Amino acid sequence: MDGGVFAVSADGITKRYGETCAVENVSLKAGRGGIYGLIGPDGAGKTTMLRVIAGILKPDSGEAFVCGHSSEHEQTAVKNSIAYMSQKFGLYPDLSVLENIKLYADLYGVEKHGMRERIDELLDFSYMKPFKHRHAGKLSGGMKQKLQLICALVHKPEVLLLDEPTNGVDPVSRRDFWRILYGLVAEGMTILMSTAYLDEAERCNVIGLMHRGKIIAEGTPEEVIEKSGIKVISVKDGGDRSLVKRLKSYIGSDRVHAYGDRIRVLTSDIDKDVEKLITFAPEAEIEPDRSMLEDIFMSIGGGADADENILSLIADGAGGKTGTALEVRGLTKRFGDFTAVNNISLTVPYGEIFGFLGPNGAGKSTTIKMLCGLLPATSGEGMVGGVDIVHSPETIKSKIGYMSQKFSLYEDLKVYENIDFYGGIYGLTGAELAKRRDWSLKLAGLEDRKNLMTSELVGGWRQRLALACAILHKPSIVFLDEPTSGADPASRRLFWAIINELAGSGVTVFVSTHYMEEAEYCDRLALIFRGDMIAMGKPSELKTSQMQDKIIEVLTSNPFLHMEALSKLDGVLDVSLFGAGLHVRTADAEGLNIKKYFADKHIDAQVQRIEATMEDVFVSMIEKADGGKK
Repeated sequence: MDGGVFAVSADGITKRYGETCAVENVSLKAGRGGIYGLIGPDGAGKTTMLRVIAGILKPDSGEAFVCGHSSEHEQTAVKNSIAYMSQKFGLYPDLSVLENIKLYADLYGVEKHGMRERIDELLDFSYMKPFKHRHAGKLSGGMKQKLQLICALVHKPEVLLLDEPTNGVDPVSRRDFWRILYGLVAEGMTILMSTAYLDEAERCNVIGLMHRGKIIAEGTPEEVIEKSGIKVISVKDGGDRSLVKRLKSYIGSDRVHAYGDRIRVLTSDIDKDVEKLITFAPEAEIEPDRSMLEDIFMSIGGGADADENILSLIADGAGGKTGTALEVRGLTKRFGDFTAVNNISLTVPYGEIFGFLGPNGAGKSTTIKMLCGLLPATSGEGMVGGVDIVHSPETIKSKIGYMSQKFSLYEDLKVYENIDFYGGIYGLTGAELAKRRDWSLKLAGLEDRKNLMTSELVGGWRQRLALACAILHKPSIVFLDEPTSGADPASRRLFWAIINELAGSGVTVFVSTHYMEEAEYCDRLALIFRGDMIAMGKPSELKTSQMQDKIIEVLTSNPFLHMEALSKLDGVLDVSLFGAGLHVRTADAEGLNIKKYFADKHIDAQVQRIEATMEDVFVSMIEKADGGKK
């Protein structure tokens, strides 16, 4: 069935887990040689749908087909046609890159003849050849993702199934990952993927927007955006952190959300609402803006925004102070001959949101662990919460909150049992523990789910529970290591609303993130690369002082096809995918040579200079620090 035009098709798929209907009567078709993106809130049914198509789960009703083979009744044929990359790493950390690839080749039954050439081709394709003898456990997050992809591709599948493949991956690695995906599509492969990055979803040929187990919109990203009827007004707040909350009270919380250095207001009448907004916020920059998938997502996934009454709990939960929260000088950490963190010095006051950026493997988590007293420094000195990090690291732990990069709660405990466990660690007992347990459940939005096993929670709920446990004891300093990784946009917006409330009450929030629009929400940022601090300042300062080049935005169909040609034009320094288009870094402020390129080829393209984003700054600075390598 549908083995010709469509590489993947599903007809009326329904899958229940007990009383929960994860997927309800879903049908879809993915054409050959393209990318079909599944997007939707946490718990929408995306992973379940991918697992049914892969033949891992049996549907309660309906049937899925891959290359004309039934996923339920022809599993061997389907297995030979697909590669499935799940959210959890399927690598063997004690094996080298090359040994992992050969192991997967054996599992897929790849013939020995030609295997070496195939592996070399994949290593070259992914820029992983220099690391083929490194143990997988010692790779950065981005490299692990690329190795997983190589392992999945070793048997030349016709269809590639990817479940949120770039979660926790820095912008440079994500860009490289997408270069690989487009290369695969150019060779005729079909990719069906889910993603929490909606700028990535805009690069798909077709998307299916899932909500509560159903596909509620389907088509090209442009079609889905147009059919939604959503119009947007952009408000640049000039650093007024309170403006988001005030606008939500004025216009309605379901119509307002922060995105990078701007506030996006959903509207059905642009002229009328622009006039109202100018009157309400005369100091802000207000203008109509292009609608994005993020806007549609926020309009249908408003559950997290609806929970914003929980922010009133923060005043009771905060332990803010004034003065200096932490100060370190010459902080260094070596593991044998390897220097993970090199001579870092910084000072952070109470009440500041301090962002810590850097590519995978730069030293962010190692620095945070030293500041939390979890890892001894090789050299350097400093104070955290008035406690010496060298001589009294154990004392620090009782004064701070820490949410690690990896989910650190106990999955075999119930939700309330995890809260009680962490409360006990922090010395809470009796009535005080009961009070803080109720507070944590409200903050996490899990009052009705307190008896669930923690393993049953989806991404956004897990992150909120982890945060609640981290601030259970009212710490005045909170360290959050990539806290929103894997959470959907609505959950991430609420998470940052909570962070803003904490900072507003005097709590210091030291946070690392790979979402560059989130970096805009920080008061100050530090950028670390290979253990060295290479920049520090306010987001606006970094975008001006560190970005001397100009950014030209190019919006056209199939932008990937033009990347190589544009990169060879005079004055062009770099070309990268950005949302549905391209960002070209160049010395040519007007982009005249770029406009001429499209005009000569009679290709319709919108070419205009724009202000650099934090992602542009991040990529540019990392490439400069890396000697200009791409």
